[in-house]
Amino acid sequence: MPGVLVDDMDIVVPVRAVPRAEQLRYALRSWAANLPHRRVWVVGHRPPWLTDAGHIPTVQDGSKYRNTTAAVRAACLHPEVSQTFLLCNDDFFVMHPLPGGMPVLHRGPVRTVEAAYAARPGEYLEGMRQTRELLTDLGHPEPLSYELHVPLPVDRDGMLDALDLGGHLPVLHKRTLYGNLAGLGGEEIADVKILHRAPRGYGAGDRFLSTMPDSFTNGAVGRHIREAFPQRCRYERGGR
Repeated sequence: MPGVLVDDMDIVVPVRAVPRAEQLRYALRSWAANLPHRRVWVVGHRPPWLTDAGHIPTVQDGSKYRNTTAAVRAACLHPEVSQTFLLCNDDFFVMHPLPGGMPVLHRGPVRTVEAAYAARPGEYLEGMRQTRELLTDLGHPEPLSYELHVPLPVDRDGMLDALDLGGHLPVLHKRTLYGNLAGLGGEEIADVKILHRAPRGYGAGDRFLSTMPDSFTNGAVGRHIREAFPQRCRYERGGR
């Protein structure tokens, strides 16, 4: 499937307040190297070492789900953010150039993902179920899950509509709600999140990776990412 050309798109990344934000540092290095874009916007916290990026401050006084939803809404309402942008997290790493553009990727049917999470009940799974039921009510009986740890092309107006429709859900799966309402389709892949320290679950040819704080700081995958992007980029003070 052809990718989405992103040279004129911004990257939007919600950022929570953390002491050093090292995952964000290396995510930015990977985007500068491999993900063509116009501008980066951090929404929420701005690390002191960050430069040459837009900043949209937000109040982070809710759950992590509500905080990120507020961040995405703030980006969609900001007049200087590109109409279509790439929604990222601060732990999304693009490991290789994307000559065909950023592919639209999904995780397969929501029902299949729900079944995989059945052994891990909690608010995330409940939010997944409630988002699926909302989509069913809106005419999408077999929705796809877009809850992957990879960049997602987002139209500002379409995402605002999705956030309004799902605003009553405590744990809204906003990428999934938006992706289905927008009819994104795309290519199915397994999620790229590496949860553990062991050197397994990824390879040198992987286009995308994502980490947990521990797997990034103490795991083999974190060393792999740091070795791939040793040089400072233009978003770091003193970088190129």
